[in-house]
Amino acid sequence: MLLQGSEMVSAAEERLGPMRLTQEPIQVLLVFAKEDSQSDAFCWACERAGFRCNIARTPESAVECFLDKHHEIVIIDGRHSRYFEADAVCRMIRAAKHSEHTVILAVMPQIPSDQEEPSVLPLLSAGFSRRYLENSSVSACFNELIQLEHGEVRAQFKLRACNSVFTALEQCQEAVEISSEDHVIQYVNPAFEKMMGYHRGEVIGKELTELPKSDKNSADLLDTINTCIKKGKEWQGIYFSRRKSGDSIQQYVRITPVIGQGGKIRHFVSIKRPYSDNHRQVHKLSKEDKSCGENSQSECNSLRHKDRRKESVDVRSISSHSSDAPSLQNRRYSSMARIHSMTIEAPITKVINIINAAQESSPVTVAEALDRVLEILRTTELYSPQLASKEDDPHTNDLVGGLMSDGLRRLSGNEYVFSKSALQNMSQSELAVPVPLNDIPPSIAELLNEEECWEFNILELEAATHKRPLSYLGLKIFSAFGVCEFLNCTEATLRSWLQVIEANYHATNSYHNSTHAADVLHATAYFLRKDRVKGSLDQLDEVAALLAATVHDVDHPGRTNSFLCNAGSELAILYNDTAVLESHHAALAFQLTVRDSKCNIFKNMERTQFRTLRQAIIDMVLATEMTRHFEHVNKFVNSINKPMSAIEETSSNSEGSDCEGQASIRNSPENRLLIKRMLIKCADVANPCRPLENCIEWAGRISEEYFAQTDEEKRQGLPVVMPVFDRNTCSIPKSQISFIDYFITDMFDAWDAFASLPGLMEHLAENYKYWKNLDEMKCKSLRPPPPP
Repeated sequence: MLLQGSEMVSAAEERLGPMRLTQEPIQVLLVFAKEDSQSDAFCWACERAGFRCNIARTPESAVECFLDKHHEIVIIDGRHSRYFEADAVCRMIRAAKHSEHTVILAVMPQIPSDQEEPSVLPLLSAGFSRRYLENSSVSACFNELIQLEHGEVRAQFKLRACNSVFTALEQCQEAVEISSEDHVIQYVNPAFEKMMGYHRGEVIGKELTELPKSDKNSADLLDTINTCIKKGKEWQGIYFSRRKSGDSIQQYVRITPVIGQGGKIRHFVSIKRPYSDNHRQVHKLSKEDKSCGENSQSECNSLRHKDRRKESVDVRSISSHSSDAPSLQNRRYSSMARIHSMTIEAPITKVINIINAAQESSPVTVAEALDRVLEILRTTELYSPQLASKEDDPHTNDLVGGLMSDGLRRLSGNEYVFSKSALQNMSQSELAVPVPLNDIPPSIAELLNEEECWEFNILELEAATHKRPLSYLGLKIFSAFGVCEFLNCTEATLRSWLQVIEANYHATNSYHNSTHAADVLHATAYFLRKDRVKGSLDQLDEVAALLAATVHDVDHPGRTNSFLCNAGSELAILYNDTAVLESHHAALAFQLTVRDSKCNIFKNMERTQFRTLRQAIIDMVLATEMTRHFEHVNKFVNSINKPMSAIEETSSNSEGSDCEGQASIRNSPENRLLIKRMLIKCADVANPCRPLENCIEWAGRISEEYFAQTDEEKRQGLPVVMPVFDRNTCSIPKSQISFIDYFITDMFDAWDAFASLPGLMEHLAENYKYWKNLDEMKCKSLRPPPPP
């Protein structure tokens, strides 16, 4: 068989758990011509380890002793060639029967410091397993023996157990076929030879596709089997195989993928038996079911795939232990028949069926290309691009891993819990009295006069308002967009609501605080004022966007979703490790709003309108979660950018029809949803498109927050999800370059093509050039070093 030794050991370790793999005690043979401190040290080490030790003084006595005891470890003295040649002794033992599972160690003299380290290849060629440099310390010898026991010796025990397993396979009455990950046959047992009519030499080494196939299997069935086993899941069902003689045989087949090195599928094990009389009786019953067509007998009972880690149900064991077995089988196979006749089809199923049909009449090259298309469509990560290796780009890999995953799904004993519940710890009496819009201090009002400009400096507003920019900016922007009028609430209620929301942002966070929320609110309002955006959304959409921007990070703890999941936080448990923070932000925002009439901005809304507004807010807040970043961007590009561009390119001189076509694309409910998601996503991460000084400040703030998370992960013994964000080694310019390259550029190109944002794109280009220059200078900080 063509299995690699390491894979055999791995498979044995996983599947031979109940077998006893070791024998006690381990036996060691020492081949030393003379007794000296080195041989004595190994003797004492064997005694300490609990191993049995024999000593041989000549090559002949060594072979004789080995043939009698079959030692697990043989240690040969290779220091003094005047007594015997160690290589020759090793070859003599290797030539003995059943020596392939023995570990042979060569004891070699120490290498002088002025000499070059000699190659171990001659020793390995002679049959030695490894080399031991002379050291008469009993502890050193003991350590060597223990390492051998836990390494090579244990591996050899497992290989011996594999021989027993293959002996069982040779005697098994069911046909067994083992193929590689590339579907090359590597083993068949005698039962397979008898059933299929092939001699094993005729099939081993051949690809499964080289063997003749029965034409009684439908293409859908073969496709289903391949799809199932490629996902690492077991498939079992009825299948037609073609014997060497050319006739077809109906079999009950179970195909199990075997996971090996690297967590990848390394082998497929197929167990086959003839479709027995009991099975035919059940099949006949299911065939009479009206939901199963006359020509679908191979499909009716075929599809039963499950996770390979779960216990499977053996049909024969049911029939032999229960008088109800035929009826149980009948129900199961009838259910499978009804599944095949279902008329409910998901859109992706229809697409796959169309491609399958197209393949039948396509040239080979086109059919192969469509195979690749089908393979991609069947994956779950349709929108996530594949990164280079971590070694090639560690900054991007760590950044993406930290932002686009929900942690390692491993709960630890460390519970990360918010210090106090926001709902329990806040009361209206603790909040400062809201200031009416007309009473805003002149210095703040002067700053707010610039809020319609993209260059508006939110950091100056943060300083002027003593870290309360959200309430003031919110009052100004909400007034400009008529939010109170739409919600039918008073300005006092809106002021109270803004105060409550801002109070539940953590001022101690360097980045995710109310200044960030105000910055996102400002960007949202700026985008809403762009002509094409304004022409695509109605007032409910605008109000939803402004409210979502205001609350999108409320009560953010300054840690990522991955951190919360790894820490086993209460929120991660509550939201099942899925969009943890975004779900919390949306839920808490509504809890804070409705708990007190003084700040309930929704209390006067009509129920249906409120539910529509609520759903729009929730959807936009959840859209800020990064695991679906590429899905949102790609849908926007394919549903809005490309169709609108096509209309522009193909339209005639009739300008009106062009505008009407584009408007119909923008104003459909589905595309308005995509526009709102794209709008808040761009607003949320617009820092690289801000003027340079603001961009640098925000980069420093987010880096500090990530540094603090890495520090805490190390303190708590949690997985470090973004190792490059170590405050002692991190290159901030590299992290910004990676973030812009991976997340920002494509998204803002798409958003600019829709909303027309030339000023932002100029800032983005300038900022990217700034970070590139710092990186080329090997500078890891926010700013270049001062000139000497």
